[in-house]
Amino acid sequence: MFMFVLMIVLFIVGYTIIALEHPLKINKSATALLLGVLLWVCAVIGGEGILVNTDSLRQFAMDHPGNYFLNWLVHSQLLTALGEVSEILFFLMGAMTIVELIDTHGGFTIITKHIKTTKKVKLLWVISIVAFFLSAVLDNLTTSIVMVALLRKLIGDRKERWFYASMIIIAANAGGAWSPIGDVTTIMLWIGNRVTALNIIEMTFLASLVSLLVPLIVLSFILKGHVERPELSEDHIDATFETKRWESNFFFFFGVGALLFVPVFKTITHLPPYLGMLGGLSVLWIISEILNRRRPEVERSRFSVSTILTKIDMPSILFFLGILMAVNALATVGHLELLAVNLDKIPLLEPEKYYVINIIIGLVSSVVDNVPLVAGAMGMYHFPTDHFFWEFLAYCAGTGGSILIIGSAAGVAVMGMEKIDFIWYLKKISWIALIGYFAGALTFIGEKAIREYIASESKAVKTEVEMSEEGVKKYLSETTFYTVNDSEFDIETGEIKDSTIIRFTDFALQGQQYFGLSLQSLQYENNPKNFENHSVVQSLAKGECVISQLNDTIAAVIFGKDQLFVTQSGKVYLVFPNGGSLELKKAN
Repeated sequence: MFMFVLMIVLFIVGYTIIALEHPLKINKSATALLLGVLLWVCAVIGGEGILVNTDSLRQFAMDHPGNYFLNWLVHSQLLTALGEVSEILFFLMGAMTIVELIDTHGGFTIITKHIKTTKKVKLLWVISIVAFFLSAVLDNLTTSIVMVALLRKLIGDRKERWFYASMIIIAANAGGAWSPIGDVTTIMLWIGNRVTALNIIEMTFLASLVSLLVPLIVLSFILKGHVERPELSEDHIDATFETKRWESNFFFFFGVGALLFVPVFKTITHLPPYLGMLGGLSVLWIISEILNRRRPEVERSRFSVSTILTKIDMPSILFFLGILMAVNALATVGHLELLAVNLDKIPLLEPEKYYVINIIIGLVSSVVDNVPLVAGAMGMYHFPTDHFFWEFLAYCAGTGGSILIIGSAAGVAVMGMEKIDFIWYLKKISWIALIGYFAGALTFIGEKAIREYIASESKAVKTEVEMSEEGVKKYLSETTFYTVNDSEFDIETGEIKDSTIIRFTDFALQGQQYFGLSLQSLQYENNPKNFENHSVVQSLAKGECVISQLNDTIAAVIFGKDQLFVTQSGKVYLVFPNGGSLELKKAN
């Protein structure tokens, strides 16, 4: 237990030192790397005794006798974590190199020469809106890199540029939240069949847009006057002079095309996005070598990718590596899983409970990488595809990372490129991003309520249940219920317990098709974690319904010694042998 707590303490201390980088004059990359190493050392020393979930370890021990814990931690968990982190790092390096290659050939002048305005507010809106929509097509990380590169051509003052770079972070994260390919987390939810592409766009676009517009409006009252365009460096003047217009155009469109091709590559091949990014870089590299091979040696070296690679901000890459490895250490031991378990104990009913859980996940994602948080949620909850929980999770996990500059891959990349001070962002931007985050969350909740109201108004005033066996089963299977009052349900005795989530589902058992009762998050008093997930718990007599004509045209389903009554108006009751009854309330 000591080591479990120590890992949390080290994580907090490490983050504090990172936040105080400038006052302490200790490079954040060094702190992040040390933090990642120390947490994995703690996991090796005391991890076997503090693992929250030992299922993976037990399975590994059965397949690999001997010093199974160390082998499991190093060869299974550490290498897997490193592989996941490396995917992001290689993606980041590939994108940054392509952007630098475009810039070296003067490609971004195609855009910058069309942005004539020097008004701070107007420029802020243009940059932010472009980043918002571009992020949905590319991803928030790539978009941030591209937009910051453009920003350097438009604004000369570094401190002034920080405001615009910060809005790029907010815009890119907001844009990535409503697109199935805009963020790693939305990709996870999409590929994992939690959401469909069109539905997540429809349900989260407005909330994401509000989370951008609110900070934009606030900053519009803060920023006044005009910006000063930067003076081009001697190297850039020479490069621009020696690069023909068609070459600049070619590298811009081919480079952007290579970035846009990444999601297409993933869709077609099902291979990780970083391979598509590296493939695009390699093709662009070869073309650059061919086009510049006739230049004098001095000029050729300036346009060489080998030279461009020296401009990549490696300290930021190492910072990213350290932070993600630290988070993975916490995920391996079980800190994040324990967090998810405790969040599930919030004493609220659906949907309020899941609104609160997702909002908390979003706030936590400003400190902890959102990928393991979303992965933990996907393992904890088993809602159907396009359930509002997944949609709201995509929004919260995506936009919550904007609250702190180290809360997202986009933020880390921009922080490294522009050398933005953590404390400066915390003072100047965090509160604005937080307001936008809650404004978007309220928009999502309000929009869902309005949609449900319109849907209910478009139907009959009461829920008409088709009085047939299939009609009743269809109604039950499409509706989520929960128990009310102070009733109880014990899995062994058959008693109902308070706030038990109930679903009905078709399932196969020993070759027979049943219509069964499914209980979710069933509460136990004698369970240390105080909850347990269940799938099929009881069958309803092979799904047979007895349709009877009573006062409200009641369909009765045999349920062991009890009976389940469904009224024409959609009310559902459990009637017990002793004459007592329990009404099941619709949860959605």
